[in-house]
Amino acid sequence: MNRSIAVVAMLAAGMVFSAGFGAARADTLKVQVRREVHMAMPTRGMTMAQVLKRFGPPERKLPVRGGGSRWQPPIHRWAYPGYVVYFERSIVIHSVADAPSGEHPVH
Repeated sequence: MNRSIAVVAMLAAGMVFSAGFGAARADTLKVQVRREVHMAMPTRGMTMAQVLKRFGPPERKLPVRGGGSRWQPPIHRWAYPGYVVYFERSIVIHSVADAPSGEHPVH
């Protein structure tokens, strides 16, 4: 009997405690949601020759990054309309869709 009174007292205290927080002001979090767009882009493992054959020449070839040592291979970047393809040496490692204009410019 004593134990059930202690449990009821703890529950009552918890309800009083949480009721004080229930009256607190709530902040609103606004999150911008973008719809994922599926477009044909080169996939990991394709060679430069395969990308050229399937997608044609890029709009521009960006400056090569890395290549200073065996542990930092050259990273080639080709810009196509709507996405950029990243190559390690001559193999695709990633294709990234462009962000909406003004958010993340391509360098």
